[in-house]
This record gives sequence, C-alpha cells and structure tokens, in this order.
Amino acid sequence: MKIWIAALGSRASGTYESLAGTYLQRCAPLVAGPGVKEAITDRLFRSEAAFWDAVERERSRTAPVIVLLDESGRQMDSEAFAGWLGRQRDEGKQLLIFALGPADGWSEASKQRAALLLSLSAMTMAHELARVVICEQLYRALTILAGHPYHRGKQK
Repeated sequence: MKIWIAALGSRASGTYESLAGTYLQRCAPLVAGPGVKEAITDRLFRSEAAFWDAVERERSRTAPVIVLLDESGRQMDSEAFAGWLGRQRDEGKQLLIFALGPADGWSEASKQRAALLLSLSAMTMAHELARVVICEQLYRALTILAGHPYHRGKQK
C-alpha cells in the first residue's frame, strides 16, 4: 500500500512543515511492504484539476482511494480511523490519497468523486495545521494497527 498526502495551494514552511515531515518519516516504515518504494509521499498541486489529473495517471490494478479532508465530512476517533485504514490495507488497496483542498473548499464535483469525506474536527483550522493533524493521525492509526504503544487510547 502507498499513501499520498496531497495539498492544493502553497506549502507551509517552518514549524508546520517540520512537524508534518516528522510524522511522515515515522509513517514510512509502517506503510512500506516488500518492494514498496516511497510508501508515503507528500504532493503539492496548483489546482483541483491538476490534482485529479495526477490521480488519473496513478490508476493501476485498483483505483486509488480518495479521501478529501472537508469540514462537512465524517468524523472518526483514532481507533475508528485505524480500523478504516486497516480495512483498506486488508482489501488490497494500492493507493490511498488524503487531500487537503483549496482555501474555499472542495467543489461539489470533487466531493462526488471521493470515496470518503473526512473531517478532522468540528472546529475550523488552518490548512497547515490540518496537514500536521492528518500526518499525526496516520502515524497513530498505523501504530494502532501494528500494536505499537504510541497510542494509549481508551483503557478497556
């Protein structure tokens, strides 16, 4: 399985970039399987059209699973997100794409093409912060799936 973190617009620098990069580096060994190069990549696109063009070029044995981050999307706790991610992996999905949209939000046409609209919070947050949050939550989900103690979660 491969994962993209896609963003539209410009790239943040400084602290946000450093934090997102830290979580992406931590994710890489948890995502990579035999023969998988660049298991998790960070991509930047100028427009929705450029994003969808890149998605179309990535079609392989299975269509990419597109997750658009959107304030109107489904909210999940970390365990539910890990479960969803694990099901995608177990079903043999080759590419998961988590995409942060343009400043004014995703178009209705883009929302219709997504497999999942995902909301990170009921609160509005800066795109740079949302990128850090999705990177951290991916790392958390991968550690949950691996049985790693990073996530302390609810005590059962």
